Amino acid sequence: MAGNSRDPGRSVTARALSVLTAFDIDHVRLTLTAIARRAGIPLATAHRLVRELELWGALERDEDGRYSIGLRLWEIGLLSPVNSRLREAALPHMQDLCQHTHDNVHLAVRVGLDVVYVEKLTTPRAIPIFSRSGGRLPLHSTGVGKVLLAHAPAGVLHECCERGLTRYTAYTITEPGRLGRELQTVRNRGFAQANEEMMLGSCSVAVPVHGTDGAVIAALGVVAHSARADVGRLVKALLPASEAIRQRLVERERGELDLLSR
Repeated sequence: MAGNSRDPGRSVTARALSVLTAFDIDHVRLTLTAIARRAGIPLATAHRLVRELELWGALERDEDGRYSIGLRLWEIGLLSPVNSRLREAALPHMQDLCQHTHDNVHLAVRVGLDVVYVEKLTTPRAIPIFSRSGGRLPLHSTGVGKVLLAHAPAGVLHECCERGLTRYTAYTITEPGRLGRELQTVRNRGFAQANEEMMLGSCSVAVPVHGTDGAVIAALGVVAHSARADVGRLVKALLPASEAIRQRLVERERGELDLLSR
C-alpha cells in the first residue's frame, strides 16, 4: 500500500507526497476515503491536503467526487531532463516508426524496479495495450523492460527476483535462472522480445537507446499483434531509430557546450 505508515511524526511534505503516491496505474481515480486509507493518514488530514493539492492543480476532482492526478504535475514532469531532452530527441523518430509500422511505439526508462513510459505513440491499427505515457509496468515481462533490465546493474535483477516475478500470462518468464539467461541473450543479440508475456495477442520488440557517454539510458520498442509481428523487420526499423536518437542527443550536448564556451 502506498504511504502505509500512520506515524504522526511525518512532515507535512511527507504526508502530501503520500497522498500523491496513493495513485498508481491500478488506482487512477480515488475517493477521499480511499486516499486517506492508501496514504495512511487520518481522513481529516487527507481532506485538508487534498483540498490544497486540488487548488494548486496537482489533483483534479470529477463530478462524482473522485480524485485523479492533475495536469499541473504532468507539466512539471515534462521539465525533467529525461522527459525534455530524451523525449525531444526521440519523438521525430518515434513518429516515423509509428507511421512505418502502424503499431504502438514506446520510449521507456527504468525507475527502480519498474519501466516508466516517457512517451507512447499509437495508431488505429495498433493492438490495444496496457501501457500509457507516464505509466509503469514490470521490467521482466515487457520488451523495453528486458532491455533496461539486461543493461542494469546486476543487483537490480536480484531485487526483481526477490520481489517476485509476477506471472501475467502462461508465457511470462517467472523463473530467475531462465530470466537471467534471457537477459544474456538480449545483451548478445542487441534487442529484446516479449511474446505474449504481458498480454495475450501482443508481441513486443525493443532495443537499447545509448546516451552521449555510451551508457544505455532508455529503451525504444514496438508492440504489435503477435500473429503478424515480423521481429526481424521491427529490429531493422528500431536499430537505426535508436542510433538517430543518440546522434541527436550528442548534437544537442555539443551545441550546449559551444554556448558555454563562448
